[in-house]
Amino acid sequence: MKRNILILITVCVLLISISYASFSYASDKGRQYYEKTGQVLWDVKTDEKVIALTFDDGPDPRYTSQILELLAKYDAKGTFFVLGKSAEKYPEVIKRQFNEGHEIANHTYSHVFKASGRRLQEELKKTNDIIYSITGYAPTLFRPVGGIYTDDIINTAYDSGYKVVIWSWHLDTLDWKNPGVRRIANKVLNGTSPGNVVLFHDGGGNRTQTVKALEIILPQLEKEGYKFVTISELMGEKNPRISK
Repeated sequence: MKRNILILITVCVLLISISYASFSYASDKGRQYYEKTGQVLWDVKTDEKVIALTFDDGPDPRYTSQILELLAKYDAKGTFFVLGKSAEKYPEVIKRQFNEGHEIANHTYSHVFKASGRRLQEELKKTNDIIYSITGYAPTLFRPVGGIYTDDIINTAYDSGYKVVIWSWHLDTLDWKNPGVRRIANKVLNGTSPGNVVLFHDGGGNRTQTVKALEIILPQLEKEGYKFVTISELMGEKNPRISK
């Protein structure tokens, strides 16, 4: 009798697990699916030594400006996923990013996690309007806060005219934790390969370690023959030599 009960419990647990797995897949189709649809980008397959440096949570008048100085020094272009509330506060930094040839992208207005549906539409539009009022340019790239995405988030962004951009999974520098300059630098130098997308932060806290790490990363990767491009260039939209 006890054996039969144990078997029954085991079967029930398995059925629940299968149901949960099916539900999870239905609510988040995953990377393979979204790479096929082209709605989400993590990185790009290419033989060219190009990478995209991306920066979240700015602009910040101190750290973003220091990063822009470094990028200019190495003829590097970056993609800045900006917060609408910060862009509103520091329009001169946004204008400088745009004038110096960097790509400006949407990271919501208020840094809200897991916003979807109407809330996400409002956040995207508000940020877009602010960036457009400063630059005359309307962003077409969006990165969800924390890189957290669901079907609803992706579909809402896509329906609003955006491509979702995450990053190469192994190149999250975790610089927002201030793990140390050398650790940030080593993460990038030891992990970079052609077509990668690197995640940094230029706002949301003290980004001194990020700036100092870039002082190590940029000259070293330049020495190795890498070119630093925007996300759109990485996708081949501005540089046809880079395969999609």
